[in-house]
Amino acid sequence: MPSVPAIDVHAHVAVPEVDALIEGHPGLGGQRAVDAATLGPASLRANLALIGELAPRLTDLEPRLAAMDAARVDIQAVSAVPLPHAWADRELAERIVAASNESVATFCAKDPARLLPIGTVALQHPDLAVRQLETAVGELGMRGVQISTSAGPGRELDDPSLAEFWAAAERLGAAVLIHPWGCTLGERLNAYYLFNSVGNPTETALALSRLLFSGVLERHRDLRIWSAHGGGYLPSYVVRADHAWAVRHADARTTAEPPSALLRRTFVDSLVYDPDQLRHLVRVMGAGQVTLGSDYPFDMGVEDPVDRLEAAGLDPATTEAIRGANAARLLGLTVPLDLTVPGAQR
Repeated sequence: MPSVPAIDVHAHVAVPEVDALIEGHPGLGGQRAVDAATLGPASLRANLALIGELAPRLTDLEPRLAAMDAARVDIQAVSAVPLPHAWADRELAERIVAASNESVATFCAKDPARLLPIGTVALQHPDLAVRQLETAVGELGMRGVQISTSAGPGRELDDPSLAEFWAAAERLGAAVLIHPWGCTLGERLNAYYLFNSVGNPTETALALSRLLFSGVLERHRDLRIWSAHGGGYLPSYVVRADHAWAVRHADARTTAEPPSALLRRTFVDSLVYDPDQLRHLVRVMGAGQVTLGSDYPFDMGVEDPVDRLEAAGLDPATTEAIRGANAARLLGLTVPLDLTVPGAQR
């Protein structure tokens, strides 16, 4: 029998309070226009229909718990649907984050033994994001925050203005969950749902690469970074980043350790669909850095993350680590288990 709960780090909840707060705002209209152009008409229609179908699973407790039981998931880390609000000015950003975090915390409080709240911050206002992180962790009991793949137009995750945010996350022991929304490649993705299937993993690979090459992870060795969808494309081809680091001393040799070593200090989820791909991900990341992930309740997620983990045929210690022990370390949970697992970085 497993000795640790199965912990799904990647699951979402809708936040109607934020939807009501921003409806009709010009910034939201601009975001919707960008999304529509990037999605293309066919994918936009499909997404609008899907959101209607998923509404009960995004807002109601009982369908979520039933789905968790069917999937043999004991605990979910729950974050808001990752719609970007980088367009919000300071005053509105304060209200959006407060409403979102309070709503997520209230939802998870309905069954605190099974649901763990993950907050959000307004990274486009770095000093505000630090205070929001402190409130989320210190007052709302959140295990971390979800951020996008950038802090907004013109501000990547390695921007010097975010130094205090990364320092605060390390000091608080807060997990920082990187989750993409579409892609800045824009209208080149406007068919076949490339917005998601190509856009999301591309954005994540770019965001992680900025963090690796910039030295953020060397300056903050205890930082708990997690990324969705198996880390995007980066773990599949991080050897190319290592080669650049090895031969391009003038511009890419920016850290003491190669990118692959720094990548193994971060966590990713297991949402890579295929047993072979999951085995490859574990080889690249190490057995101690992969967590369970379903992307509940979206169609690009899976309903059977534990089954898919077991289908990979990994050794028992690695399976147990991915099933829950790695997530417990990431989220700072205490469980009745020796958390020393193969390949663990902290």
